[in-house]
Amino acid sequence: MNRGFYIRLAVQNMKKNKRTCLPYLFTCVCSVMMYYLMSFLTLNPGMEQMPRSQNIRSIMGMGTWVIAIFSVIFLFYTHSFLVKRRKKELGLYNVLGMEKKHIGRMLFYETLINGAVSLALGIFIGILGSKLVFLFLLRLLSFPVTLGFYVSVRSIGNALLLFGVIFLGSYLDGLRQIYVADPIQILQGGSVGEKEPKTRWLLALAGIGALGGGYHIAVTTESVMAALPYFFVAVVLVMAGTYCLFIAVSVAVLKALRNWRGFYYKTAHFTAVSGMIYRMKQNAVGLANICILSTGVLLMISTTVSLYIGREEILTGRYPHEICLTAYQTDEDGYRKMQEITERVLKDHDLEPEDVTCYRSAQIAVLDKGEELVPLKDDQELYAEMEKIAGVAFIPLEDYNACMGEARTLGPGQALFFTNKEGRDGRREVSIDGKRWEIAEELDTFFAEKKVGSPMLADLYLVVDTVEPLEWIAGRYPAFGGITYREDLDLSGDPAVFQEAEDELAAQMSQTFDGESDKESYVQVGGREQSRVSFFSTYGGLFFLGIFLGSLFLMATALIIYYKQLSEGYEDRQRFEIMQKVGMSKREVRRSISSQILIVFFLPLVTAMVHIAFAFPLMRRLLALMNLYNGGLFAACTLATIGCFALVYGIIYVLTARTYYRIVN
Repeated sequence: MNRGFYIRLAVQNMKKNKRTCLPYLFTCVCSVMMYYLMSFLTLNPGMEQMPRSQNIRSIMGMGTWVIAIFSVIFLFYTHSFLVKRRKKELGLYNVLGMEKKHIGRMLFYETLINGAVSLALGIFIGILGSKLVFLFLLRLLSFPVTLGFYVSVRSIGNALLLFGVIFLGSYLDGLRQIYVADPIQILQGGSVGEKEPKTRWLLALAGIGALGGGYHIAVTTESVMAALPYFFVAVVLVMAGTYCLFIAVSVAVLKALRNWRGFYYKTAHFTAVSGMIYRMKQNAVGLANICILSTGVLLMISTTVSLYIGREEILTGRYPHEICLTAYQTDEDGYRKMQEITERVLKDHDLEPEDVTCYRSAQIAVLDKGEELVPLKDDQELYAEMEKIAGVAFIPLEDYNACMGEARTLGPGQALFFTNKEGRDGRREVSIDGKRWEIAEELDTFFAEKKVGSPMLADLYLVVDTVEPLEWIAGRYPAFGGITYREDLDLSGDPAVFQEAEDELAAQMSQTFDGESDKESYVQVGGREQSRVSFFSTYGGLFFLGIFLGSLFLMATALIIYYKQLSEGYEDRQRFEIMQKVGMSKREVRRSISSQILIVFFLPLVTAMVHIAFAFPLMRRLLALMNLYNGGLFAACTLATIGCFALVYGIIYVLTARTYYRIVN
């Protein structure tokens, strides 16, 4: 047989199996396109013209790796389904005289055609859409639009290499399945059913335990600093529990429904329940995959949307004042010099300072053990007590009164106390290395500081009667920077020159202070406008990545659902034909089908929503790591995301259910 025969046979087979081949081809094209686009954004030279371009490149590079890993796993998964669906057809070729090597040659050309079309279309569409996607990213980041068109040859090469390996691996895996089975097994491969699974109580208990453990971590983790490592532990436990839940617990529930005579012995229920029990082993993994992908989509989109919408609030929370200057390792003369430079720079830009606060402080990091504060050491193991880490700042009463316009008084050994943790703290005294201060009053407000529910790092402020405690802290713990001079101010004038003034201020402070003495004094300049570009590039990039990967995961969810409905439709067709022959009407068949589809189809969505509900407290703490403390905003974005996803999920249900009905009928 010549090469042309195998090519014609491959094309004919792909046309004949278009119901399964076209969705797979569409997925391959989309995967190639999305990989090229993400790689294009990472390598685009136009990125160099953006401020803080390294932030964007890092985020896009991470997205490229995620898409690559996901494509490998998912395309192998879907290709294995195609091979299973076609085993009967391939077995028939073998029985009719075609040797396995000839079948392998035919599969080779099918894979070659599919790979060539996928790569050509995916890269072509990616190139056409690359400029549009780049402009969309610039719009999200509020950066100026750049002109020009760029084709990334390196991205094309990476796509050809990655997906070439994926298609080769898929072909070899299909070839392996054909060669290891005898013709009769191959012929029956597409129609072999599952035996009724046994109730695996140990696996069910393990699943409930894993799920409960993951939920417990998500709900009870209080420390923002511990949220990130605990998050990955919770994810692993919930994923393992989800698989066990669908594999073992679902079987136990279905058998319980079968034993419930009032429910089971109804026309709409007994065929659905018996059918699901019969196939639950193969159903369970698919349902768990749908549930996990749905949870991933919901978490990814809700968190990135929250960060993007709340980016201005995050920036304002991080920088309550327009400019913050902190002088380290300096004295009164250095502080006056810092003020003179600030006044001169602002005057040069026609800006006036407003709401100026100036004060001295001495700061140390401690383990907060209630009334006892234990200073941290360089070699101290902190992981077990991470949630107790806090920063303590001592401020003299005269500076506090000057800033607040008050005339408070304190006795020796007394202090005013404030913490940025939400609620009243209630402690009556604090001590450091045996030195004690009685809390005369706990303050509700302190300069521009705000109380938040779960701060990344708890900040404690002690307003003391004299400057002596500051000198004691600076002398005893010099590694924490000694006495610092802080000046916060807002600006009045043309906002267009704010960033220019902040940049010049930082440059002059660096030129004047860095290394001017043995003390290595320096001034740290923090500007809201100076940091705006960095904030917006980071959160805008994460939002873009969330939309991009969310779309990819949603496409994967839809394809798994489609193939699941297709597979079950072919397996159920003969069963429902028999049921109609023994007296079940078409209306009863349709009701039974609807009952089965609704239970199986929406179970992953409901479970994903339960996962999201338990993950919500932990996700709030993770967002606090990125300075988003607005729980109401995150809750609103989560609910909106769930609503939109449920709508799309329902549309997928309607479309795939029609395919199922057509096959069964």
